[in-house]
Amino acid sequence: MAGLTSQTPQPTAITVHGLSRVLEVGFSDGKTFRIPFELMRVYSPSAEVQGHGPGQEVLQTGKRGVELAALEPVGNYAVQPRFSDGHDTGIFSWDYLYFLGSQEAELWQKYEERLAKAGASRDQAMPAAAAASACGHSH
Repeated sequence: MAGLTSQTPQPTAITVHGLSRVLEVGFSDGKTFRIPFELMRVYSPSAEVQGHGPGQEVLQTGKRGVELAALEPVGNYAVQPRFSDGHDTGIFSWDYLYFLGSQEAELWQKYEERLAKAGASRDQAMPAAAAASACGHSH
């Protein structure tokens, strides 16, 4: 996870929009992003999703309808969401949220490409083997 620098825009407002399933984040540089919960979930910075190194990422499926059950602050640098599917191990730093918001179109495209390559869809359930990650995390 990228570290914070003095150039990292700080959030000025964070709003959870449950009905539209987006996290709206306003930053000190004047930019505001509406980050879909699904995008946050499939790009969670947790080891459960990212693995422990390049090539170990676990493709997330069936997350289109995921909701944000809770959003807890982590110090003055991040938030930790708890998703409706039980996933709660990702810590989203301000710069990671900014990255998700500013790169949303590219991230969706990469996700769709990974799904197509795997013959999967956004709506199919996670395979049981992938849901219980190989690194011993269980949810």
